[in-house]
Amino acid sequence: MAPAQLAIIGAGPRGVGVLERISANATELAGELVVHLIDPFPPGAGRIWRYEQSPLLRMNSMAEDVTMFTDETVRIDGPVRPGPSLSEWAEGVRTGEIHYRLADGLDAELSALTGRSFPTRRLASAYLDWVYRTVLDALPPTISVVEHRTRALRIDDNLVSLENAEVLRADALLLTVGHLDAEPDDAARSFAEFADRHGLAYYPAGYTADVDHTALRPGETVLVRGFGLAFVDLMLLLTEGRGGRFTEGPGGLAYHPSGAEPILHIGSRRGVPYHAKPGYSLQGAPLELPRFFGPGTVAELAKADQLDFFDDVWPLVAKEIAWGYYSELFSAHPDRVSMNFTDFADAFAALPWDGDETRVLVDRAVPDEQDRLDLRRLDRPLEGERFDTAEEFGKHLREYIEADLARRADPAFSADLGAFMALLSVYGQLPGLAATGKLTPGSQVSDLDGWWHGFFNYFASGPPPRRLDELLALHQAGIVSFLGAGMRVTLDTEHGLFVGGGESFPGTVEASALIEARLPEASVPRAADGLLRSMRDAGELAEELVRGLPSGRIHTRVSDGRLLNAHGHAHPRRFSLGPHTSARSAAAFTRPRMNALSFRQNDAVAREILKVLKHTDPASR
Repeated sequence: MAPAQLAIIGAGPRGVGVLERISANATELAGELVVHLIDPFPPGAGRIWRYEQSPLLRMNSMAEDVTMFTDETVRIDGPVRPGPSLSEWAEGVRTGEIHYRLADGLDAELSALTGRSFPTRRLASAYLDWVYRTVLDALPPTISVVEHRTRALRIDDNLVSLENAEVLRADALLLTVGHLDAEPDDAARSFAEFADRHGLAYYPAGYTADVDHTALRPGETVLVRGFGLAFVDLMLLLTEGRGGRFTEGPGGLAYHPSGAEPILHIGSRRGVPYHAKPGYSLQGAPLELPRFFGPGTVAELAKADQLDFFDDVWPLVAKEIAWGYYSELFSAHPDRVSMNFTDFADAFAALPWDGDETRVLVDRAVPDEQDRLDLRRLDRPLEGERFDTAEEFGKHLREYIEADLARRADPAFSADLGAFMALLSVYGQLPGLAATGKLTPGSQVSDLDGWWHGFFNYFASGPPPRRLDELLALHQAGIVSFLGAGMRVTLDTEHGLFVGGGESFPGTVEASALIEARLPEASVPRAADGLLRSMRDAGELAEELVRGLPSGRIHTRVSDGRLLNAHGHAHPRRFSLGPHTSARSAAAFTRPRMNALSFRQNDAVAREILKVLKHTDPASR
């Protein structure tokens, strides 16, 4: 009997994660299986984490917070197969317990790496390559893997046509294509057309490491819209990546320009950069999470006919975040509270979030206003702030960033990490709520996919602290300036220039270049990938509709990852996982001991695929 054939399109961390689960659950397989990994980029690392990118770029997670392996906390039907985190792997390679040959240039980083270091993406690539090799080594004799370093172009029934003219048969197919690249929308096209007419430079949303910015001239005035992680990468590539140097001195970090840098004027909706990652561990007792927003709460919410995110869901989410914050404050810093934690916890549990009684309770229990959690102020740090000049605003924002760096480095503020951990817990629960379909269309697409995702990234998915130090040094050197909150860009048709401004101070900046420093939003209609377009045009892949409102995501059945076609019917043999599917899953790797959603999804889909293959008619092979 011929072996069953599985095609996995996308061989980055998610694709390899499912492959590991296929291997771990191999007892569910009848007969032999050939797995075809299809990706032009290296298996394990994939496009985003490939070795071939600038050594300046780093992960935004500490080495101890990155793992590709399940552990005893992960609630799955398949077997748990533990393995090392990135930091444990690095220690194993360093001591010789793990045999892996590093690429040139990584030995020095490995020797200095600690669990609290932020690894380069090149070192992350090495870890992911080792994970992939380890998965291959653990495959049972019944499963083999064939790599295809090319792109899939088209799918016809059970045939997959590749860019290298090869055609594969697939009894089951899995798309793990990560964030979707998208063609520019109408607004971006209008900016691009204006730039073409006037000889300007316009860079639509995209993965920063893949965008060619060499056309930006030394000293050129550039507007940058977006203050998140894409901007951080851009900042480094256009400064240190062009020959500038950062040096430590008595006054802190200083930047020495090479003369090749453009001048960057940055703004965004909030007008501030993402918060730096905390540089400390929890100081108190282990947190009790989830407490107010776990699976039981999601199940209870799902009983409603209709939900509004801010009216029905956010109060519970905010209460969970506050629970994490105050749990750590009371446990680690009892000298800054004036109430027994048990009494506080009982009263807090009985009260609705942010009502008058809750505010009275917090005011009584936490005497110093600076120790109280203010989520609205966190979300809108510049709300109500207005400055007379750009210089005054720049001074204010420097002080804001300096305060953030100090707070994220001082364990006296470890309550922030309690809130951070609660955010992570909530993040793992919300996709389950989205899957119920009970949120109103606008609330799910705008509030959950839009505002909530942005707030999470801003508070919990920020850069290493060093990056904000570098931002301050670049501002001091005159390479970077700040445009403030509510950034807007208009087109000066008379002079042929982009004009940027904001709400934080009067005045504008004229520029000959505009960069959208962000990843594209999910958009099946504007998908740039040829395979996705062909499947969409054939009606075999569809955009998710939330009660008629398009979300941009690939429509899948959340329970098992099956692709849904244009008529809403689940395909019996095609699956998809990733952040831009209905599953709304987070990164393919995660912190250890978090019962990570991505691991649970990987196991569930792998077992469903094996079930499909087990019942595939051998004659069809």
